[in-house]
Amino acid sequence: MAVTKKQPRSKFYELLQGQVHNEFNASQQYVALAVWFDNEDLPRLAKHFYKQSIEERNHALALVQYMMDTDHHVEIPGTGEVRNDFSNAVELLELALAQEKEVAADIKTLAKAARSEDDYQGEQFMQWFLKEQVEEIAQMSTLLNVLKRANGNLFEVEQFLNRESVGDDGDDPTMPPVAGGAL
Repeated sequence: MAVTKKQPRSKFYELLQGQVHNEFNASQQYVALAVWFDNEDLPRLAKHFYKQSIEERNHALALVQYMMDTDHHVEIPGTGEVRNDFSNAVELLELALAQEKEVAADIKTLAKAARSEDDYQGEQFMQWFLKEQVEEIAQMSTLLNVLKRANGNLFEVEQFLNRESVGDDGDDPTMPPVAGGAL
């Protein structure tokens, strides 16, 4: 049996490996937000963030699949610290929005690294993630705005989520393949 040699790591692939950690950490943070909402008997908000957690997990494993497909070594990292203590729902949504903005900045950095290394396939791969982050930031901004307009009345936000399709775009056929299959 022949042993295949893995590709050397470029800056882009080092950043990609780091982004796997970031996406898994975002997934765990969204579980913490979902549990907080679930514990407050807010099922629509809880469901929204459980779904967000799965989406972030899928993003991490899409990055993993790409690295495997391009013959690069992959390490599955642990996750970082997850915040669990909040005093009100605004804090949760502000954290979610800040997290999405941070991920967007990371994705832009990845796209720039691929471009600067003339990694055209890597740059093309990152295009889907750039588009996705625009949607994620818009979604979290909308939820935060709705909560603020409702003057903290979480039942109004629950009604909004029941009525509107925030984050319910369905399966995206343009999403890159996910290692093990998307959930």
